[in-house]
Amino acid sequence: MKIVAYTAEMPESVCNLIGSSFKMRRAPLRGRPLDEFLTAVESAAALIVAPGDPVDATCIAALPETIQLIASYSVGLDHVDAGAARRRGIAVSNTPDVLTEATADIAMLLILSALRGVSDAERMLRAGEWKGWAPDRIFGSDLSGRLLGIAGPGRIGAATAKRASAFGMRLAYWGRKESDVMNALGAEPLLDLDVFLGAIDVMSLHLPSTEQTRQFLNQGTISAMRKGAVVVNTARGDLIDDDALVAALHEGRIAGAGLDVFAGEPALHKGYLSAPNVTLLPHIGSATSETRLAMGRSVFDSLKHHLAE
Repeated sequence: MKIVAYTAEMPESVCNLIGSSFKMRRAPLRGRPLDEFLTAVESAAALIVAPGDPVDATCIAALPETIQLIASYSVGLDHVDAGAARRRGIAVSNTPDVLTEATADIAMLLILSALRGVSDAERMLRAGEWKGWAPDRIFGSDLSGRLLGIAGPGRIGAATAKRASAFGMRLAYWGRKESDVMNALGAEPLLDLDVFLGAIDVMSLHLPSTEQTRQFLNQGTISAMRKGAVVVNTARGDLIDDDALVAALHEGRIAGAGLDVFAGEPALHKGYLSAPNVTLLPHIGSATSETRLAMGRSVFDSLKHHLAE
């Protein structure tokens, strides 16, 4: 039975599935010395990694010759140096498609929370500051008629747009080219970035993390947005310049934010903790039992494919 090393704990159902065909060995990577990790993966045929596990070129160069596959338990691959893996003849896989709906649910939750001021309202209640219903307190904004801008009209972006449409939101998107799926939803293609930024009321980020997209939301792009706009991010934390967004939130230039991902997580910019109208979630976009099992099945299928006798 071939050995599969895994860097982060996975649901019991996933471990049982993979363990039915492979011998599993825990190999923690994050925050551990490389030599300890390499000892744990010795003689393994594959490595299962999670977001936040830095499988960089140095790590890949040191992997044993037995490693045939790096399977990421995620849709994103920015934590894996796929080019370095290819140069060593190691295959790389991820888990696309299966987490689209769950992540879009969280994006919609964050849009609702930011527009309606849910986090501030809940904090008021928990702090004992609520004095009862009053006509002049706890104002939010209607969703109906607001223009939602999808930055990155892929699967999750389109699924988020579909949900937002049911709330009466108008739709627009920005990307490298037009999207037939988004067009079919009635979304307006605003492929000029300045036009896109200046038109939208809410921006939902669904871009991959690349050299071109890191800190996509920065002081310049924030300045080009309408005052009082809202920002939601369920994609990658490094799409946002945290200093710029924190400043804009405290100044009131950005009216609210909903963030499920952070640069350098699990750490996050302390300015978010005191900023008004910010909903913070600990990267739970795919965190349903059904989705995490489906992700596990995708990893299992990759293992069976690449490690076939």
